[in-house]
Amino acid sequence: MNADTTMDTVTAPLLLDQALPDFRFTRLECVMITAPPSAVYEATRELDLLTIHAPLFDAVMWVRGMPYRLRSRPMPTPPTMRVADLFDVAGKRDQDQPWVALGESPRRELVFGAVGKVWKPAIEWHRIEPEAFAAFDEPGWAKMAAAFTIHPYGTQRSLLVYEARTVCTDPASTARFGRYWTLVSPGVGIVLRTALRSVRTAVEHRDKPGPVRVESAERDET
Repeated sequence: MNADTTMDTVTAPLLLDQALPDFRFTRLECVMITAPPSAVYEATRELDLLTIHAPLFDAVMWVRGMPYRLRSRPMPTPPTMRVADLFDVAGKRDQDQPWVALGESPRRELVFGAVGKVWKPAIEWHRIEPEAFAAFDEPGWAKMAAAFTIHPYGTQRSLLVYEARTVCTDPASTARFGRYWTLVSPGVGIVLRTALRSVRTAVEHRDKPGPVRVESAERDET
């Protein structure tokens, strides 16, 4: 890959910007991985969130399931939560899956989203088709889009970014989500970082890992 091709890849418009260009809340985490973008992309696609086990991540998931336990109801959990499951459904989307694939750029980006009232103790989801996501504006809901984006970094490393964005469809829901976000944003950061590190482990366990630097950034505009 020559320098011009690399620059075109880095500066190309994001599919995430097409899915949710205007947003109020976001959390962004990233990790450096000693592997080419193609290997990082494949490992990200195969990531199964149900196989992740880390103390802080498990604690966040435990807290999220508390409202269901208080009602003596099991928290709805699919057999797997592979990123690829969202993109390989081929018209056979699980009726209980609120997240939908919003775009995929091979070797670079995987974008998915959902609509829900996440501030409720038991989240109320609004089933939506991918083609209707960008224009959806029914009052009372939060529109959430997330993306894994891979950038080449030099000749032997890649930067994997995991960003989650949210915008609400009216002022009342924005206020509700804002209060909710104040409480859960640190936990969201844990989930994002744990997912990124799981991808890094999956890619690098075959080889001698190089130096790794982890960075994070957050924005909450009011």
